[in-house]
Amino acid sequence: MHSKVWTERELDRIIEMAWEDRTPFEAILFQFGLPEKEVIKLMRTNLKESSFKRWRKRVNSGVSQKHLKKRNPDITRFKCARQKAITGNKISKR
Repeated sequence: MHSKVWTERELDRIIEMAWEDRTPFEAILFQFGLPEKEVIKLMRTNLKESSFKRWRKRVNSGVSQKHLKKRNPDITRFKCARQKAITGNKISKR
């Protein structure tokens, strides 16, 4: 189990990344060291029950690309080509 205590800013970013359809779990693992099972636990703890159920339903649907297996094989990156480069900074959008 992951025992790190997340700052509010890190927690906000993890939830944001988890909620985005095109951000795979592997990107969260790469950036925060948090595997899919732990992301699910984190989402269950920090979202309302109805929001969590909606998120899980969407993640497991064909719409979401949260799992690399569901992604188009032509997509080989975690982020948009126009997004600023991640330079060791854990939170790149802020």
